[in-house]
Amino acid sequence: MAKSQQTFNKKEKEQKRLKKRKDKQVKKEERKSNSDGGGLDNMMAYLDEDGNITDIPPDPTKKKKTFSAESIQIAVPKQEDILVDPVRKGRVDFFDHSKGFGFIKEQDSQEKFFVHINGVIDPVAEGDKVSFELERGMKGMNAVRVKRV
Repeated sequence: MAKSQQTFNKKEKEQKRLKKRKDKQVKKEERKSNSDGGGLDNMMAYLDEDGNITDIPPDPTKKKKTFSAESIQIAVPKQEDILVDPVRKGRVDFFDHSKGFGFIKEQDSQEKFFVHINGVIDPVAEGDKVSFELERGMKGMNAVRVKRV
């Protein structure tokens, strides 16, 4: 007579799996029987005419203010053009003539800006007061059109 192909461990796992399935089915039926059946209506919240949250829909006769569709702005409002003098003043903080670059420290904000020899109009040296404009470069703002003052 041949032995059964199922081992004790296999039987145990099968029993646990069946018990889990049965528990899940019982919980599902329990949830169904305890549910109110209201669904979405029970989850809705409304604002009354005073701005308080309630579960009762607002009365349209007590509406205080109306809005026109034209008064609602959907996009970001345009900023007014502010005229800013593009020419800034500063002092050459460092300049290496052999490598062809340096840095200018702005007079007002004390920020340092990179300057390349190609952006220099007048010859400059360290400590010179200069006027310059800014352009966006690969790694940040660069000083261009640098003139000695």
